Amino acid sequence: MNILVINAGSSSLKYQLINMNGEIVLAKGNCERIGIGGKFTHKTHDGRVLSKEVEMQDHTAAFAVVKNALLSGEGKVINDLSEVAAIGHRIVQGGYKYDRSVLVTQQVIDDIDDLAELAPLHNKAHVQGINAATAAFGKEVPQVVVFDTAFHQTMPPKAYMFGVPYEYYEKYKIRRYGFHGTSHRYVSARCLELIGNPEGKDTRIISCHLGNGSSIAALKDGKVIDTTMGLTPLDGFMMGTRSGGIDPSVVSFIMDKEGFNPKEMDDVLNKKSGMLGISGVSSDDRDIAQAIEDGNQRAKLAWDMRTYEIIKYIGGYIAALGGIDAIIFTAGIGENQSFLRQEILESLGYRGVKVDMDKNNVRGQEAEITTPDSTVRGFVIPTNEELVIARDTMNIISGN
Repeated sequence: MNILVINAGSSSLKYQLINMNGEIVLAKGNCERIGIGGKFTHKTHDGRVLSKEVEMQDHTAAFAVVKNALLSGEGKVINDLSEVAAIGHRIVQGGYKYDRSVLVTQQVIDDIDDLAELAPLHNKAHVQGINAATAAFGKEVPQVVVFDTAFHQTMPPKAYMFGVPYEYYEKYKIRRYGFHGTSHRYVSARCLELIGNPEGKDTRIISCHLGNGSSIAALKDGKVIDTTMGLTPLDGFMMGTRSGGIDPSVVSFIMDKEGFNPKEMDDVLNKKSGMLGISGVSSDDRDIAQAIEDGNQRAKLAWDMRTYEIIKYIGGYIAALGGIDAIIFTAGIGENQSFLRQEILESLGYRGVKVDMDKNNVRGQEAEITTPDSTVRGFVIPTNEELVIARDTMNIISGN
């Protein structure tokens, strides 16, 4: 069975075609700059690579390019569309309505569209992706949506409510939703396998998804009890270009001084803050690390601020969990930045955490990076959100 996994952004469309017999990625690629030119890359499991500039006015045009690449030419991996059993979509915001993956219906599409005000850059694009998939593959090919927010729906009200008048929750469902749920779900399940407790009973795990966008989740008995991101992905600790959580009065103060409207202020907090805003160098961790090596003090400040905030969240989650059995590092920075992992784990030395320096030297590979006598086990686990989406899609269309 082949499942096509789609992640549609406002001007992009990433995809993977996965053969579920062995969970082999037959092909993967990306349509970039949709509506503003267009670049297409396509890689097959046997090493063939296509890269070309191609005009794509919208997501429907992008899907046509993907379909053509899968079916013909140098990147061909299937002979007929009938070999695609179903299409699975990543959806950022499912709100309070969806705590699991579901088969696409018109009602589901309408709900995703209605929730766009909570994720304006994402949900509108996801709807475009679903409609474009229907146009390219026809209504007979089933589609499934997998929500980033669903895994966090096990949080109790004391964790997801904000301290604003309750009427805003009743009227607008203002609450903490959390994001990166598909990633946290994959790596936490893998961690439970590695510690020999796949059911998660009596376990306390902290999962750190560290990338340009970052979040941490606290899991008890395999279920999320708290997470750093809130109503939107802006909350939590400092990220590549996002401020993370700040005193709300800072927002109104800057707006008043600079004469910003809400859209302009939102742009500052989401696109001009974080590591970029503090360092003045870049939002990319590699550039920040190089700047620190070159003696840039603002870059060092940005690094230290983020590390400190991460350590504070982890400490708070250890208290909320009543202890900790394992900590996971995943995503681009978590999987590749050994020094950051070392700093975080060494901050837990007071709890008997011991880093294995040689094992921690890993990049992008699964590894246990603490010593056998460490009181907390530390893991690097590369995330695989596409595989989660493919598995959910297969299970749903199979009636499971």
